This record gives sequence, structure tokens and C-alpha cells, in this order.
Amino acid sequence: MFIVCVAACPTGIAHTYMAAEALEVLGKEHNWEVKVETQGSTGIDNEITLEDVERADGAIIAAEIAIDGMERFENLKTLECSVADPIKQSAAVYETMIHIINN
Repeated sequence: MFIVCVAACPTGIAHTYMAAEALEVLGKEHNWEVKVETQGSTGIDNEITLEDVERADGAIIAAEIAIDGMERFENLKTLECSVADPIKQSAAVYETMIHIINN
């Protein structure tokens, strides 16, 4: 399974990168291929491409702000959550994403 993710918080520093790391760990734990884009004070890093979106099974948007390029995910099954959720509740994020993809 391939999941694209975006992590973004208002300042785009600590929580953005903590969430990105948590999403990568979540992917490894469940044998998902994961690509995590971060949006923050330094701009966009590891940008998700159109090719990434086309082959993705779903998207996780862990953000406290409106993200740039949200329209890229309009045809994907998408979980929108708090930037803290992957950090503090990774099991719930996993279970919810599986439920969304399978329904």
C-alpha cells in the first residue's frame, strides 16, 4: 500500500517534523510505502508529485493549517487529522486510514 501524507502546523517547525517522523514510523510498522511532504516556515519539502498521487491508495493530511495544493488529493480517500494525532495516536490513525480505504 502506498500512502501520501502532508504534515503542517502554524509555525512549521517542531510538530510538523515530529508528525512527519511519526507517519514514516507508522508506515514501516504496517508495511506501507509512505511519502511525507512537510509544509512549514521553510516552505514545502519532499513535495508530493502528480505521479505520487496517481499511484497512491490514500492520503493522510495531518495539519493545523490550510495546506497548499489540497486539490491534489480530491480523488483520493483522505484522512484529515490534527498534526498531533500521528504523534500521540498512531494506532487510531492507522485504523481510521484502513477503514477509509476499505469503504
